[in-house]
Amino acid sequence: MTAHRTSPFDWLIAETLVMSIIGLNALVLFLDGFPSVSEATGGLLEWVDYACLLYFIVEAFIKINKATFSSYWEQGWNKLDFIIVAISSPLLLEPFVGGSVEFFSIVMVGRFLRFLRIMRFVPNGPKIWAGVVRALKVSMAVFLTLFVLNLIFALGANILFGAISAEHFGDPLRSAYSLFKVFTVEGWYEIPDDLKAAGAADAEVMLLRAYFMAAVLIGGILGLSLANAVFVDEMTADNNDRLEEMVIDLREELEVARSHRETEQTERWQRLDDTLQDIKSQLADLRRGQ
Repeated sequence: MTAHRTSPFDWLIAETLVMSIIGLNALVLFLDGFPSVSEATGGLLEWVDYACLLYFIVEAFIKINKATFSSYWEQGWNKLDFIIVAISSPLLLEPFVGGSVEFFSIVMVGRFLRFLRIMRFVPNGPKIWAGVVRALKVSMAVFLTLFVLNLIFALGANILFGAISAEHFGDPLRSAYSLFKVFTVEGWYEIPDDLKAAGAADAEVMLLRAYFMAAVLIGGILGLSLANAVFVDEMTADNNDRLEEMVIDLREELEVARSHRETEQTERWQRLDDTLQDIKSQLADLRRGQ
């Protein structure tokens, strides 16, 4: 076990304080999204967010200093915290470079990733996230199958309907997005109706409807249902494994109890048999004595 070094700044990484800063940062970013509030505060909210980012950087360095960098990275939550802070850290240069730089507009989106840090304080959070990760790994084959199905349907729709609806099927990417919506049972009936209203031929509309029905049935109903079933089953695998272990333990206890009972019965019969043998021996001695 790695020994943690004490520091006079340990109070800065107390869970209560960390949660409070995360909550304050979330509130500040939420309020800063309202133009009227942001204007009324005169940039104060941005400086509070700046101070929160500085705190998170200091927090990370204090945690690393308490142990070692390698032991710090042994915990998954520390990895996530460090990555989130690293993504947001370029914002420290914003006051000196200028907020109009497009780079900072992109990096500012990373600020909202800090909200994820609150998940480490959720009761049973590690167990929940471990289940999610395990379920995602198991579901990868199903997701890959859905991706291939989406690609096949998308390329087919691009060839068949690209000329009559370039907006939805004009290129493979647009077609893939349209078919993805169809897989989620969203808009699969609206697109044919819009094409019919725009003057498309009835035969083309009927073919598109039949195409979408097949996509909904194969990709939407069967594919997504299978993915959902596999995901949920793996999420509850911990409970199933625990129940199986309990059944196995109970079975072993019953086997041990039955073995003990059989041993006791065998010993009792052996003692009874020994007693009978003694009685027979005594009777034989009496007969010889007569």
